[in-house]
Amino acid sequence: MKSALSSLASSKNLNQSPLARSILRPAFVSRRIHFVPAVRRINPTPANLGSNISDHRSLRLRAMASTFNPEKARSPPAVPLPTPPVTKFKIGLCQLSVTPDKERNIAHARKAIEDAAGKGAQLVLLPEIWNSPYSNDSFPVYAEDIDAKGDASPSTAMLSEVSHRLKITIVGGSIPERCGDKLYNTCCVFGTDGKLKAKHRKIHLFDIDIPGKITFMESKTLTGGESPTIVDTDVGHIGIGICYDIRFQELAMIYAARGAHLLCYPGAFNMTTGPLHWELLQRARAADNQLYVATCSPARDAKAGYVAWGHSTLVGPFGEVLATTEHNEDIVIAEIDYSVLEQRRTSLPLTKQRRGDLYQLVDIQRLKSQ
Repeated sequence: MKSALSSLASSKNLNQSPLARSILRPAFVSRRIHFVPAVRRINPTPANLGSNISDHRSLRLRAMASTFNPEKARSPPAVPLPTPPVTKFKIGLCQLSVTPDKERNIAHARKAIEDAAGKGAQLVLLPEIWNSPYSNDSFPVYAEDIDAKGDASPSTAMLSEVSHRLKITIVGGSIPERCGDKLYNTCCVFGTDGKLKAKHRKIHLFDIDIPGKITFMESKTLTGGESPTIVDTDVGHIGIGICYDIRFQELAMIYAARGAHLLCYPGAFNMTTGPLHWELLQRARAADNQLYVATCSPARDAKAGYVAWGHSTLVGPFGEVLATTEHNEDIVIAEIDYSVLEQRRTSLPLTKQRRGDLYQLVDIQRLKSQ
């Protein structure tokens, strides 16, 4: 046996050894028997190549769905993407400078909205905390009673008037809101009729401490919101988040499962996290959920107590940056084409590939409402 193994180890005697021939011949014959028919089976004629591939893909997806139970990956099951009221429209991102002068900030925002609408924007997005300096000392001073309307909330009164006059939808960034003895960081959405369609209170408060870089604790003065907000508008279903909310993918996943076409995040990332994460998070939320993501930041003021990164951006459903700006004041006008959503979801069918047999996103509010 030892001499036979030595013979096998020698390349010169490999094919001459009787032991080698007895071992190799059956394997060689087996390969000839199995490989040749396999090649013939996967070599259809050119005429039916496309249909065979399409049928094969369809069969595989159905088999995967029956095994993976993708409908169970969302509880309750995801809402089918609703047909939007428009296919294409323009969005305006108004990156505004913010000063301690509240009246000036309101007038300045009004002018920016009018300019964006004049350039064709049917939806206008404002920054986070656009009527006030971004600081815990300022929030109580600049806060408005939004529910009381009128003189109690001059910022939202302006948004209501402009949206009605220009017949546009406004996602009004955010302002400090006073409700009883609590303060919130709140985004108001106004429809083309000037009526308040939704109010989103920032759910995840920005409490951060990076030694030597930045420390900020929103929770010192603000209270976190209790509800995700998705609103039906003349330009589609829009999920709303504010700044730090964008870091929590679960919120975006809930919006996608509720049928959102677009996510809007007014935000004010800073000079530490902005360069690292601002664009990264926008692209991730868009690609993960195969929908549009729009963000709007205040312009950068290097002399302010809190310095914003800027870079207001629109991202497409493949995670591609469609339009953006730098850190100065600017109005970004870009087109949203909802027909792209179906194209992306057909090419990369994530909804059919989720592993409901392994994991599940639970929308507590929807479950309770059923």
